[in-house]
Amino acid sequence: MLILKSLMKLAYYIKKESLVADPRVRNLLKELGDNGMEVYRVASPEDVSGQTDILLSIGGDGTLLSAAGIAVPNDLAVLGVNFGRLGFLSETAPEELVEALRKGEFLIEERELLQVEPDAAEKLSAQTERFWPYALNEVSVSRVSASMLGVDVCVDGSPLPTYWADGMLVATSSGSTAYSLSVGGPICTPDSGVLIIAPISPHNLNVRPLVVPLDSNISISLRSRDDSAVLSLDNRAYTVDAGVRLEISAASVRLKCMRPAKSNFINALRARLHWGEDVRNDAENL
Repeated sequence: MLILKSLMKLAYYIKKESLVADPRVRNLLKELGDNGMEVYRVASPEDVSGQTDILLSIGGDGTLLSAAGIAVPNDLAVLGVNFGRLGFLSETAPEELVEALRKGEFLIEERELLQVEPDAAEKLSAQTERFWPYALNEVSVSRVSASMLGVDVCVDGSPLPTYWADGMLVATSSGSTAYSLSVGGPICTPDSGVLIIAPISPHNLNVRPLVVPLDSNISISLRSRDDSAVLSLDNRAYTVDAGVRLEISAASVRLKCMRPAKSNFINALRARLHWGEDVRNDAENL
């Protein structure tokens, strides 16, 4: 478990503005202050002040995905406080946070990030104030109209058969329970050290998701009747030329995630996704 300072400086990030006035959030921030912890709100990496110990992500898993863009540039560990639904990444219940911080009941995991290098990076930069080329869960490319995409993928220079699909994603093991799961990809434990290549609604009956080593270099190019496609990095979406070429690999930086020491990935699958729930598994029905 972590040894935490009794007096800590905590930055917090809230994406959903309606949560700011939520009595539960106000009570949590007051309780943190009453226990001698300095708390202040941030909205960008530049807002983080010196000597900050932890970044709190207040919301759901989507909020933590956005908070990663603040935590990584500042080399901060992010702790997800769950005001959302599933809570795979934001595991800590608000009512348990203060006591858990005081007792140091957390572990730090370093989660792999994906890095994408599009050949049209300058156009992406024009669509946003700050193009952050990293993703915790997945990088995906998808169609903009009813026309399917032809997706050509190379792994370490070796071409795969063309996928005809609505799109394609490359996911980390952390992202295996996110978009990848919904398109039929495998579930991987967060420490698996693999990447998942999975088509989105493929129009080929003989293609399947592919698991490759973490150090693989993956390139993706498109064939499309349209002039553009959608590039998504976690919950951030950009319009790209249909002729874009994407180079995707594991990033040299990682996200430090604080999680409760008592948490367990397999138990989370069973509790949050009702994994394996079957009346035949109920002892009362035996």
